[in-house]
Amino acid sequence: MKAWEIGFEAQSVIALRVLRLAAGGARAEAEGSRMLTEKTLAAGEAQVAATTAVMQGHKEHVVAGKALAVYSKRVRANKRRLSRR
Repeated sequence: MKAWEIGFEAQSVIALRVLRLAAGGARAEAEGSRMLTEKTLAAGEAQVAATTAVMQGHKEHVVAGKALAVYSKRVRANKRRLSRR
């Protein structure tokens, strides 16, 4: 269920980013760069969270939950940021 929620919110973020990128200009360039940087950092952070959970002996569903929590936090933050501008 959590993965579905994140996926639904991610679609909103994608739509907001497409609008921002389509508008062009400096804000679009900044958003494109930010997007790439954030994705790289989020993937690394999720991997660290999952690896730590594995090393602590957690079950697979807990490991997946730790990784999803990282993405969920990032997606929510992006949705808030992109919605208010």
